Amino acid sequence: MSITTVPFDTAKYLTDPQDQAELLAEAFATGDGDVIRKAVSIVARARGISRVAVDAGVTREGVYKALGPDGDPKLSTVLNILGALGVKLSATLVPPAEQVGA
Repeated sequence: MSITTVPFDTAKYLTDPQDQAELLAEAFATGDGDVIRKAVSIVARARGISRVAVDAGVTREGVYKALGPDGDPKLSTVLNILGALGVKLSATLVPPAEQVGA
């Protein structure tokens, strides 16, 4: 007897805004663009891509393209999507020992 599996979709279970914010904070802490893009994509899908697109002033297809595996969105698009998710970016000074190239 073979085992049948189905893909796990994190977005279906990430319904609490606080949990979504924690996922995004952890992704931002990595500094890895792919990790950040994937986390934003998960939260956008959890909230509903169509709703996020309308709130961000971007087409639904534009959100999918920006957050897709090959996505490399403009900063303005990212900021609009994050704003639609109710997320605000902030800057934190990195100690010299942790800076890139240090």
